[in-house]
Amino acid sequence: MKLELKNASMDFFREKCKVNNLKVTPQRLVIYKELFVSKDHPNAEVLYNRVKDIIPDISFDTVNRTLLTFSKIGIVNIVEGYGEPRRFDPDIENHHHFRCIKCDSIIDFDYHPYKDISVPGDIKKRFIVLNKKVLLEGYCNKCHQNK
Repeated sequence: MKLELKNASMDFFREKCKVNNLKVTPQRLVIYKELFVSKDHPNAEVLYNRVKDIIPDISFDTVNRTLLTFSKIGIVNIVEGYGEPRRFDPDIENHHHFRCIKCDSIIDFDYHPYKDISVPGDIKKRFIVLNKKVLLEGYCNKCHQNK
């Protein structure tokens, strides 16, 4: 069962689109709503399959480009694993992820010491760090028990 999209989130979405001169089209609205109610950090293909049930003539390319645009304007985050397709996260608050290497599930977690990770001096000198995220990988409880 899908949760109702919170009004605050829709206001946030509309404001971000307005500030970035992005029209709020029916396609963008449906893609955002579907991503917002998902808890599984879907990739573009998974989200495309959900959205095409609502808008049958939408293309995969439209969904993919829209998700990348959403990332650029700061309304979604990209969660990338090594060699895996990009996954998208509607939770833009600072948090971290655990990825099961067997079933590919991604679980959000918050651990305060990870928020305070210091950036090495040589990195500070050469780059401007905008974000610090931790991605832990291993086996979820379900996959660990079935090994």
